[in-house]
Amino acid sequence: MKRDLFTELKERGFVYQMNAPEEVIKAKLNGEPMTFYLGIDPTADSIHLGTLVSAMFFRLLQKHGHKGLLLLGGATGQIGDPSGRNDMRKMMGKDWTKNNVEGIKKVISNIIDFSEENGCKIVNNADWMNDISYIDFLRTVGTHFNVNTMLSAEAYAKRLENGGLTFLEMGYMLIQANDFVHLHDEYGCTFQIGGSDQWGNILAGSTLYKKMYGEEKEPIYCLTCPLLLNAEGNKMGKSANGTIWLSKEKTSPFDMYQYLYNVDDRDVEGLLKRLTDLDLDEIEEIMKGDILVAKRKMAYEIVKLIHGQEDADKVLEAVDALFKGKTNLDNVPVFDYPLNELKKGINVLELCVISRFIESKSEARRLVLAGGLSCNDQKITDLNASLTEKDLVDNEYVLLKKGKKNFLKVNFK
Repeated sequence: MKRDLFTELKERGFVYQMNAPEEVIKAKLNGEPMTFYLGIDPTADSIHLGTLVSAMFFRLLQKHGHKGLLLLGGATGQIGDPSGRNDMRKMMGKDWTKNNVEGIKKVISNIIDFSEENGCKIVNNADWMNDISYIDFLRTVGTHFNVNTMLSAEAYAKRLENGGLTFLEMGYMLIQANDFVHLHDEYGCTFQIGGSDQWGNILAGSTLYKKMYGEEKEPIYCLTCPLLLNAEGNKMGKSANGTIWLSKEKTSPFDMYQYLYNVDDRDVEGLLKRLTDLDLDEIEEIMKGDILVAKRKMAYEIVKLIHGQEDADKVLEAVDALFKGKTNLDNVPVFDYPLNELKKGINVLELCVISRFIESKSEARRLVLAGGLSCNDQKITDLNASLTEKDLVDNEYVLLKKGKKNFLKVNFK
């Protein structure tokens, strides 16, 4: 069934907060092509699974003919967004920020269309913020912001409850608000999208625009999507081994697949709708069948979207080979460990923690007692079990297995 853009966004779970009545936002999205933008701060050289939701939001608007601007915040990234934080973010230097911008461009290129026709344009707020003097910025932008109103914003109110807020962080909202005005004036941008945790900052942009230009100019609009939360209401995108990144150098395609396959059954449909290109009617049919088949399809499609079909197919081959007891380990995550350490003998549980295969020694103990840890297909039953050179497969490696679906190949060199 063919759907208009707003209906598809709503059915996929992308519609949350908006700065105008729903019928107005709907008409804007379903109307003539417009220019919109999404802002991402380069706090790392990749984006994680949670940020992928906003990127997929962007992707849908592009597919329906709208022109996208991707703002990578070289200026805001040096300040740090206080939203959702109990403490101040670590300050980043200019060189670090620039390196992260390049990394994000690379990993997001499979999600966002950068081709000439209707392609995304990348902009960096450092390019215009670096040319504004402090006094001019305060007189032009700061005069429109009421501190009492700012402090009532959720991001700032939470920080005030937890020890205070720096003047540096207070400036974050002003810069992001100014971004929207600048992009409107420079590119005719009339629509901003983002995650719901950014609502206060996003709304500040449309408010600043109204105060600077009044009601006579064309209005600008905002729409946020919900954060990626699991059925328990917790943020998704973290495993025992850390954040699930889109960069394969940070999170292998195999690890990403395993994380996605192991999510709660209740989260599968939402991930299919928000993080894949599958048609909504097809998703409905998938969810009528076996939940394990649905999980496999969901995990495969997301890995394919991020890393390409070749890598996704290799992951499935590796998964199938491992579950069938074959020895194709080409796509299993690898951890290298010094061979000379093995000569002395190493405790299996310690190796699991050192390699970050298991988060802590206490968790490793629980797994052993529950019969959930094995090495080279042999269940570990002794908490003091050690490995030596005689345990190596082909004199090279051991294969750790956690539960039924998580593997790590440890190479000894």
